[in-house]
Parts: sequence; structure tokens; C-alpha cells
Amino acid sequence: MRVIISGGGTGGHIYPGIAIADALKESNPNTEILFVGAEGKMEMEKVPKAGYRVVGLPIRGLQRSFSPKNILENLKFPVRLLGSLNQARNVIKEFNPDVVVGTGGYASGAVLQVAATMNIPTLIQEQNGHAGLTNKLLSRQVDAICVAYPNMESYFPKEKIQFTGNPVRSDLKDLPNATQTDFDYFNLKNDKKTILVMGGSGGAKVINEAILNGIQTILDNNFQLIWQTGKFYIDKMKEKLKEKNLLEHPNLFVSDFIYDMKKAYQCADVVVGRAGALTISELTLVEKPAILIPSPNVAEDHQTKNAMALAKEDAAMLIKDNEADERLIPSLIYVLNDENQQKKLKANIKNFARPDAAKDIAKRVIGLKK
Repeated sequence: MRVIISGGGTGGHIYPGIAIADALKESNPNTEILFVGAEGKMEMEKVPKAGYRVVGLPIRGLQRSFSPKNILENLKFPVRLLGSLNQARNVIKEFNPDVVVGTGGYASGAVLQVAATMNIPTLIQEQNGHAGLTNKLLSRQVDAICVAYPNMESYFPKEKIQFTGNPVRSDLKDLPNATQTDFDYFNLKNDKKTILVMGGSGGAKVINEAILNGIQTILDNNFQLIWQTGKFYIDKMKEKLKEKNLLEHPNLFVSDFIYDMKKAYQCADVVVGRAGALTISELTLVEKPAILIPSPNVAEDHQTKNAMALAKEDAAMLIKDNEADERLIPSLIYVLNDENQQKKLKANIKNFARPDAAKDIAKRVIGLKK
């Protein structure tokens, strides 16, 4: 079987695609898989690291702010789109896939559109509880749609929908208790309560600044911190920590990106992060108490909707982006000092887990083969 998986731009689109690819290979090791992404985006780095081949299209999204540079970029959009559609057609003809899967991102729309017009079976994997415009338009042409939230009939044709949950990496299932060896990866000790902070691969300015402003309080309470700042903020955060004489503190690990998330989750007593679909799906699987700070800068505020689905069931704590600096540190101290609150959050978030999502989507993909 030959499958094209197209998606990227963010980890939330890339890692579900990798999880689906892994499940397909597990089902049949002879399955051939090709990823198609956007040139210059993070999928061009992350997909090869996962062991798969990827090709890039020249597509870019429309810029929403109207600076002279962005206006120029938007004027190039039609040419780039046409070029991407033509290139996608060439890639599909050459690879000759049995099924094409789209996980979101700029390239995904182009590849699914071309595949559908070529009468190749197609599947959308929608991660969020609020579908984007591209997927809503494509839903009329594709053959199947796998969703992570119930009640998606307002966005997609009911007969095409399968509720699977979001696929995540298989190594996060049945997470064992952390040992000192796991803590050694971060140069920390296993006898202290540990906070994991992550704002995505790029980073989250508000989360980073709230942590920086409250880091002395965290350390004064004898807590440990595993802090993924994101690539855009690592230099500034390290500079500020150096000014505070905290950069070499034994209770602190700071990095732009954490490649071994399994170890990070194992060590964490509580997790702070945005409310992207991938983050939430991982948290439900690893069953960690979470404080979610949804990004307000995403299409149709879908991260807030993702977080509210958990918060209303006491499965996570939700803090608004503009309240993070005031509320994050006190909330962390409260959760870490209250064992009953930790147990409640763990038990409730477990109810949202769909551990076999990748396998279920892989079965649907295999079932589409003509």
C-alpha cells in the first residue's frame, strides 16, 4: 500500500501525521509513505527525524496584517498556489498513492484538492473541535473525515465522520513512573515536585514572561522546572535568567525544544501549556494535571474551545492569556501543594483519552484503498 500524508506548519499538524504513518507501518511494514509539506516549514526537519521522506511545496498562507512586506507576500499567493497545485499533481502522479491523508496546514489543502480531482481516495484528520475553512470546503470532496471531538456534524457531512480522537505518539501510552535516570536527562533530581512548561516549538511569549516573572517563587518553594521556551525566546530567556543569577540553578532545565517528550511527561507533576489539539491529546493520554493558557491568536479562537471542553469537566485548569502573569504562579503553587486537586484532574482528564486513535485512523485509511 502507498500513502501520501500531507500536513504541517505546526507540530499539531505534523505529529498526528507521523503517528498515523507509524500505525500504518505497524499494520503492514511494507506500506510506503510519503509526506508532503510546505517548503521552509518545520515539517521539513521533523518528518525526516521520524524516519520518513518529505517533499515540500512552495505554498504559503495569506498574511493577516497589512505591512508592506505582507502585502507583497499576499500578492504572490495566487502564483504560489497555482505552482503548489501543479507540483502536488506531479508528486501524486509520480508516487501513485492508494490513499491521500490530510492533517492540516497550507500544503494539506492543495494535496487533498488535487487528489480528489484525480479520483484518489482521500481522508481528512481534523484535530480541533472547531473546523477551519479549508477542511470545511474540502469535506464535500473527500471520502472520510476522522475527528477528535463529538458533535462535528455542523462542519462536516455526518455520513463521512468517524470519531477517533487525535493520534499521538505510541510511546506515550502507559507511561511508567519516572526514575532518576529520566531526571538525569534534565540534570534534575527525582525527589522534588516538577513543573513542565511548554509553549509550542516557536514558544509562547505570555507563558514565558509569566514563568520568568515568577521563577524565584517557584524555586523558593523548592520546585523544579523543565522549561521549553521555544526557538524564538530561548536567547532572551537565558539572558534574563543570567541577570537573575539563575541560569545555572540546579532546579532548572531550560531549552528551546525538548526532543524526548516521554521523559518530560514522566518527570512532570503538573504541565503548563497552550491548548492546541496535540497538546491536549497528549495530556489526556499521559494523565497529567494541566494548566492550559489558550492562545488568542489562532483561527476562530479554537484553542479556547479545546480548553473549555476539559475545564468544564474539571479535567484541566484554564487561565486566559491576558490573566497569565497574575494567575499562573499562584495556580501552580496551589496544584502542586494539593494532592486531592492533582488526583481529581488526573482522573477527569483520563476520561478524554483515545489511546487507539492512530490505529483506528489507520484502519480507516486501509479501508479506503480501492
